[in-house]
Amino acid sequence: MAQKPGKTTKYLLILWTLYTLPLVLFIVIMILIGNGKMGFLPDFARLENPQTNLATELITEDGEVLGKYFIENRTFVNYENLAPHLVDALVATEDVRHYRHSGIDLRSLSRVLVYSVLLGKNEGGGSTISQQLAKNLFPRDTTVNKTKVGRAAHMAVNKFKEWNTGVRLERAYTKNEILTMYLNTVPFGGESIVGIQSAAKTFFNTSPDSLTLDQAAILVGMLKAPTAYNPRINPERSFQRRNIVISQMEKYDYIDSELADSTRKLPVSVDYNLASHLTGHAKHFRIFLSKFMNRTNPVRPSDNSGILSWE
Repeated sequence: MAQKPGKTTKYLLILWTLYTLPLVLFIVIMILIGNGKMGFLPDFARLENPQTNLATELITEDGEVLGKYFIENRTFVNYENLAPHLVDALVATEDVRHYRHSGIDLRSLSRVLVYSVLLGKNEGGGSTISQQLAKNLFPRDTTVNKTKVGRAAHMAVNKFKEWNTGVRLERAYTKNEILTMYLNTVPFGGESIVGIQSAAKTFFNTSPDSLTLDQAAILVGMLKAPTAYNPRINPERSFQRRNIVISQMEKYDYIDSELADSTRKLPVSVDYNLASHLTGHAKHFRIFLSKFMNRTNPVRPSDNSGILSWE
């Protein structure tokens, strides 16, 4: 027996409503966030010149680094000074469609919704590297909401803000610049290991452009949980996570099967060198200089400017 026309129309109307209502709600929320109606959102000037804490290096006339002063041990690295394997590992693991989306990966979001909502499986948050960079540069409002509904709404607003900021970052920077900024701002554990330069030096006593495939995969693997996958603290978990990164690189044709297999067999090895204010040469001189530079004259901005200057 055929359905009545009125019943069919009713079903179509329900389906159309279920399809369009979330889209309309998404657009309205993004407009409200973009106009600053739902809390802080960085303006164009902040996007163009984000503030980050850089370590101040004390360098001799012949270019030797005597030591550092820092709030966060972060040193900026250019894209040209990143090992190709490092970039490939990051894209393959964190955002394989990085070069094909504009800040929001709708395909990845759809996959997360299907697996999380319909199948009850954890498929990650679907965040792009641009969105993760937005969270690094402009941390979430961590105000605690007492009610469950309030916490959920707060998390949703924060997520929408990251989407908005991620899209705007994509308009302000190139894809490679976003990758570089992300690697320069991501924490690898505590205030002493922030950014890829500090991570490469701390865990392997090397520089980002000299990282091997194995080392790059270990560091990228740490991004999911810096303490849980710390190769010094949890070598077995680091080993497993590194091999997941290697498998991702193999899956998306960044490396061939032979190289992937040989790398997966390697043990996790570190050359740990945690930096501090006392690390380096001429310790007593640096302590004296630190006190001297913090006087009213000469002027020293702060430990996070990356610059020592006399006026």
